[in-house]
This record gives sequence, structure tokens and C-alpha cells, in this order.
Amino acid sequence: MYRHAARRAPPRSLAVLIALAAAAALGAAYAAETWGGLVPCALCLLERWPYRIVVVLGLVAAIAPRGLVKPLLIAAITCLFADAAIAAVHVGVELQWWPSPLPECAAPHFSGGSIADRLAAMPSRPAKPCDEPTFLIPGVPLSIAALNMLFALVLFAGSAILLGQRRSSRR
Repeated sequence: MYRHAARRAPPRSLAVLIALAAAAALGAAYAAETWGGLVPCALCLLERWPYRIVVVLGLVAAIAPRGLVKPLLIAAITCLFADAAIAAVHVGVELQWWPSPLPECAAPHFSGGSIADRLAAMPSRPAKPCDEPTFLIPGVPLSIAALNMLFALVLFAGSAILLGQRRSSRR
């Protein structure tokens, strides 16, 4: 019985692992933006929010009272699934399967007014269209949105399995 218990990851360790993995995803996105010169689109920026929430939930779960750890982990795992869903929508937009649900993804429409008014209405930084995929790894036909979707799905499934093993081993 002791050896079987030693193989299970404690929930607090899982919480820290989830938080670190989400922080790594955010770090990779910021590194690609800062050092790689990649400009994120509106959907890319939206995809970062679930990871931010997962980092907070994971860290809180790591220090929370025992009774709150599992609900916080379930919330974090749900956020990972939400991120995978947002990334799936983004991949569909990139593949032209459907239009983007965000109005920021469309090119700005200027009507009326003077040239000065139109220039003042332009964004200070050019926006990247959401339907233009960005490929991070040369020769690999997976966009950053597709890579994020796969990462979020693997992290979601792995975390859910580990949490489920923890629950089933108590029975």
C-alpha cells in the first residue's frame, strides 16, 4: 500500500505543476513577442487569460486549506479546457472555417471625417489579423494557435487524469 501511495502526486504538487506549466506557456508567448518580434492578434491575447487564471488558481491551491485544494484544481483544469476551446476557435479562424468572433480581428473601417480624424483613429501599433496564422517552427505546419491548443489539451488531459487517479485511489 505504501508503494502505491508514493506513486501518486499530492494535489498540492499537481497545483504547483499546473501553475508552472501555465507560466511557461505565458513565458513562451512573451518571449516570442519580445525577442521573436511576433505580433499577437486579438485572439492570441485572449488565449493568454486562462493561463493567467490557472497560474493564480494553482498557486492558491498550493497554499490553500486542504478542503479547497480539489475545487481550486478543478477550476484550474476547467480553465485549461477553456483555453483549448479558445485556441480551437482561433485555429478555425486561421483555416477560414468561420469568421473571428472578436471585432478587433477585422480591419478597421474608416468613414467620413478628415484625414486628420482618420489618422487619429488608427491604432498606435498595427494589429495582426486573426486569420493570418503565424508559424513558430519552420517546416512544421502548425500555427502558434494550433500549438497552444495542443499544449492546453495535453495539460488539461494530464491534469484531469492525475486528479482522477488521486480520487479513484482513495476509494
